[in-house]
Amino acid sequence: MLESKDQVMNYNTVNNPSLSEIGSFYPLKREKNRFILVGSEENLQLSVRQKAKQGDYSGAIALLDQLIKWYPQNALVYNNRGLLYFWKGQNFQAIKDYNQAIKLNEKLDKAYNNRANCYVSQGNWAAALTDYETAIDLNPANIKAWMNQGITLRELGLYDLALDNFDWALMISHRFQGRLYAERGYTYHLRGDWNCAIADYHRALSVLPLTDNYLPYRQKVEGWLSELLTYSGVR
Repeated sequence: MLESKDQVMNYNTVNNPSLSEIGSFYPLKREKNRFILVGSEENLQLSVRQKAKQGDYSGAIALLDQLIKWYPQNALVYNNRGLLYFWKGQNFQAIKDYNQAIKLNEKLDKAYNNRANCYVSQGNWAAALTDYETAIDLNPANIKAWMNQGITLRELGLYDLALDNFDWALMISHRFQGRLYAERGYTYHLRGDWNCAIADYHRALSVLPLTDNYLPYRQKVEGWLSELLTYSGVR
């Protein structure tokens, strides 16, 4: 479930993959139907992100397939390929890659967070919550795991626990502040605390970027706010 589809921090939150999820790679290029190492690590990272941005997930995965042949012990590459499979909707392959990433590096917190997102999309709530908790235990500064776990708790109607997650995340870091305010506001909204929800929606809209890729999410928050203002008679 991407953000319920609200669930993953790939800003399907704003209906676009979070290209910042893509980690470090080794650079490659094609030459006579084979890949060779060239340039800098940043070049390949840019290439993979560009393919993902264009929706060419298969092309990005092809680069990672070759990397895995050369560096089969690199947990981060498996994690990144799993993320791309997830964006393609191939959850089985994604989970398989996350499992391998975790096998290679049991402390790779982002792999647990990403695997949890797959479990959520399958409705496997217990496994998802466990993986989010593991990610947080490994890295208490993993704001995405705090937020994704909060969204999952909210989906289960556990509003107080969800609010605790958002509160902690906001105290820990200013990253994703706009998103956290919005998700906390929506939790208040569903719980019936409309004044708190309205205040958080205003906070969210004041800090969410005014860029095109954030526009769908801003519109979602504006819709939530408009709904409450209409119900409450406030204009």
